[in-house]
Amino acid sequence: MTEDIFHDVDDRSAVMPDGRTVAWTAWGSPTGTPLLRIPGTPGSRYSVRADRAPWRDRGLFVLTTERPGFGASTRLPGRRFSEHADDLARLLDVEGVERTFVTGGSGAGPHILSFLSRHPDRVRAATVTAGAAPLREQDVEQMIELNQQSYRLSRARDVEGLLALLRANMSDDPLADIRSAMATAPHDDLAIMDDPAWQQAFARAQRQALGGGPEGWLDECLALDNDWDEIDLSAVTPSLTWWHTRADRNTPFESARALVDQLPNARLNVWAEGGHLAAYRREGEVLDELLSRG
Repeated sequence: MTEDIFHDVDDRSAVMPDGRTVAWTAWGSPTGTPLLRIPGTPGSRYSVRADRAPWRDRGLFVLTTERPGFGASTRLPGRRFSEHADDLARLLDVEGVERTFVTGGSGAGPHILSFLSRHPDRVRAATVTAGAAPLREQDVEQMIELNQQSYRLSRARDVEGLLALLRANMSDDPLADIRSAMATAPHDDLAIMDDPAWQQAFARAQRQALGGGPEGWLDECLALDNDWDEIDLSAVTPSLTWWHTRADRNTPFESARALVDQLPNARLNVWAEGGHLAAYRREGEVLDELLSRG
């Protein structure tokens, strides 16, 4: 395979009121059912499936977003979650989309919750897969080593140490980086990482995300691993399904469950098998459940 598989993905951007550029990609016909996709960490507007048949079969118009400091999107040091939530609403305005389905995984979790709390009128229904959650201290040691180290450095506000850690996990070979970071992940995650289609899409997304350096990743770690108090969980009123597995070593299950228990209109669905990447092979199932709620 070559990157020609992305020939039908349109690269787009807009300037926000504060002068920042925010970029995203669009796939499919604008007359299709809108789906706003929010990637994990680190991720970019090219965090797009190589196999887009599940989108095509459901007639979707897919917008894949990009947060400040990743890819072509201007960095915003000190950002938390509300800034990008408001960026998403403006992105929908640019695209002429009034209300949309929303989905995303991993580091997308708090960004989706912030968007749902601040702009509930723009959401038909939402899904989070293996989403990040505020970590309970007893769950930290269950994570892969990179996430444990990142968490501790972020909590200590050791910016230089965190930056050094992230740089040490970046190279010209994104696949080697992820294999190293996920060496102790569940077998199911490792099997997905051997999929050539997954590898191509992942490599493209990572090169875009980190091509300008690790600073956007740094900002995101500091937001993810510290207080989420700016998110009004009681205002997350749109219909939300949260999928997770008990074996997830990137986002511990019990931390995720504790978060979902605080959301007024959320349901936790637990897959019996799989790890952090479980949703990759369940795209149709996830989409059908999401679309059934809108």
